This record gives sequence, structure tokens and C-alpha cells, in this order.
Amino acid sequence: MPVASRSLSRLSATVALCAIALAACVPKPTIPAAPAAPVAEGPETAPGNPITENKPTFLTLPNMSTEHTPVRIGIVLPFSSGTPAVKALAQAMLKSAEMAVYESGNRDIVLMMADEGATPSDAANAADRLLRQGAEVIVGPLYGPSAKAIAPQARDRGVPVIGFSTDKNVAGDGVYLIGFLPDGDAARIATYALGQGKHKFAALVPATAFGDVTLHAFRATVTGGKDKDDKSGPGEMGQIEHFEGTIDGVAGPAAKLARADADAVFIPQGGPVLRAATPALAAGGFDPSKLKILGTGQYNDPANIAEPTLSGAWFAGPDPKGETAFNAKFRDQFGATPPPLAVLAYDAVSLIAELAKGEPYKRFTRTALMDPNGFAGAEGIFRFGPDGTAERGLAIISIAPDGFHVVDPAPTTFVKPGS
Repeated sequence: MPVASRSLSRLSATVALCAIALAACVPKPTIPAAPAAPVAEGPETAPGNPITENKPTFLTLPNMSTEHTPVRIGIVLPFSSGTPAVKALAQAMLKSAEMAVYESGNRDIVLMMADEGATPSDAANAADRLLRQGAEVIVGPLYGPSAKAIAPQARDRGVPVIGFSTDKNVAGDGVYLIGFLPDGDAARIATYALGQGKHKFAALVPATAFGDVTLHAFRATVTGGKDKDDKSGPGEMGQIEHFEGTIDGVAGPAAKLARADADAVFIPQGGPVLRAATPALAAGGFDPSKLKILGTGQYNDPANIAEPTLSGAWFAGPDPKGETAFNAKFRDQFGATPPPLAVLAYDAVSLIAELAKGEPYKRFTRTALMDPNGFAGAEGIFRFGPDGTAERGLAIISIAPDGFHVVDPAPTTFVKPGS
């Protein structure tokens, strides 16, 4: 998405909602078209009471044109969270949504906010208020249980939900998860490693649900080959060690894996625990010239650059240029660096603004949201699959003493080479 050249100081807001009125439309980047493909069939509940027309009871603002049906976007986020970091994230996501609306140039978009609260029932009540106000699509909530709670009433009204949870169990049947899911990272890094001649793999995995998900995706990709069109054949999944997610808990399992008969070791872990795991590997006889470290987007942490045993590691994640550009734009408008997840609200609302050109109450259909060509997000291309989760275009990044370096760029289209 292009960087806006104008200030957001013209944004007008009330306590309950934010209406944005703009003068000109900023052009959107295009993605080369993928081969036409029908939307995969799957279970989808027919709405019992769909919103099909603009009703007098729906929220309308005095500064908006009466010639068009407004595009009412409901935003459900934990604005009143008792956890300062979560509350700050909710505010940053709202600002990112406002920025996306501003850049769209659409005078008829209304952002209507409601508090996700502390429980799923709070979130359900928030969604109910937004639906009664005429929300045509809901962005949020942040948490999986909240998304599960609001899904039935949104389905009943025929209103899609674009949520931020990483719990795949809540996706589908009208709920779309726009975030970066760990199994996508795992599959991408495994595919790249196979393409670089790595054949034997080991893994050092946290004993958590996250560890199970990433290991499953990594192993499935390794043993299945790079992709269905690749003829080089599958790799081998060898020694796997699990560890408790603490600095003390990772040392022993890491030492056991240090001399594994493998070309690469997959470690889906971040933070201080990762920076304890790789020195433990080194202490056990790990040879970085023979055993490549592979990881997920959790490796995108500046602190990892200073850890010598992580030098040369590969991980899958968004191209850092996209993150840098989005952060700079956000700082320019709001004077602070956004938390990492804020970009998801920007992508969600930018997508809605693009689809808003369609006929009211028919523009956010399953077919439109699952366009196989995908959409251009702030940190790369993405598209929704039949299960409601987002497939993301990811880069492969190497850690070096002087920073992060892209060794395999993120794709700019979902068209496979040669197709």
C-alpha cells in the first residue's frame, strides 16, 4: 500500500465511532492475476436474518452523503483491557484502521467501535450492538474465544468477520483470520531449505500447542517434498526433541540434539529461550557449517543479531521493507512506533475499502473475500483459503552480525512459475 502524503489531522472522531471523509483516492498496487479458480466448496451456514438494505435505524452521520449507502465497518477490540500492552495494541489497531480508511479515499466508510471486553459474552454483546447499527462487516476481535462467541450472530445477519486470532479452530463459515499463522512460516522455511539441498532435518520444539502446530506443518512439508509440482522428492525427518518453554528447560534437549545426523534443525521458538537454545547446541558440539538453523517469524527480533550462534540462521517472515515502511508511516502520523500486530488492522480495512466498490450488502461475499488472486497488504500479499485462514507471501531472511538480509524474496503473486 502506498504511503499517504497528507496528514491524518483531518480525521474526525466521536466516542462511539470514527467517520473519515476524504477528497481523493490513493491508487492501490495490483497483484498479477492467478489462474481463475472457483472458490472451494465447504460448510457454510445460510444467514437466517441477512442485512439486505439500508435501514433508518442504522447509524448515519450528518456529514455523509445521502446518495450512497455507507460502508459500515464494525471494529471489535479490547479497548478497556486491564493489561496495558493489550490496551495499547487495541488503540494502535484502531489508528491503523483509520489510516487505511484515509488512504482509501472512500467518503462513505464509517468505522464503528465496540469494546471486546474481558469475556466472550462481552464480545458477543459488542458485536450485537454493531450489527444493530448496520455493520456490514466486522473487523476483530483479537482473541479466539471472542471470535467464536460473535460468529453465530454475524452468520445470522450474513456479515463476515475478519479476526486477528491465530486459533485456526475458530476460522471458517464466515470467520476469516488475517494474521500470520505459524504453520505458514514452518511450511515456507521447510520448502526453502529443501530447495537449497537440505535433506535430513531435526527439530527442537517447545512442548506447547504452538510447537505441535509448527512441527506438524514443517514435517508434512519436509516429507511431502517442496510442493506438488516439485520433482526433487521429499526430505527426511529425523531426531526431534521437545522442551519446556523456559531458559532452563531448553538446555538439556538442545544438548541432545547438538550432534544430530541432519543438515538442518528447526527451532520454532523466539526470545530469550531461543537465545539460550543455540548456545546450548554450540556447547554440545553443534557445527554451524554443517547444521543450518531454521525458524519462524519469531526470529525477527533485533536482539537475535547480537547472538553469535544464530548467525547464518534462516527464518520465514514478511519482507522487512514492508514492516519498515508501515512503521515509518504510522510514526509520521501518530508519533509512535506501532506494535507488530497493528498492521493486521490496516490490511483488514484496506481490503474492505477495496471491496467496498461493489453493490451494498453484496460486496463482502465469500467469493469476493476468497479471491484466488489475493490482495496486497502492507507486509506482502495474502489471500484467504477455504478454511478461512490467510495464506501469506513470505520472504526467507538470514540473520547476520550486521542485521537481517533477505535471501529469498517474498512472492508478489500467487501464480506459480511456469503456470
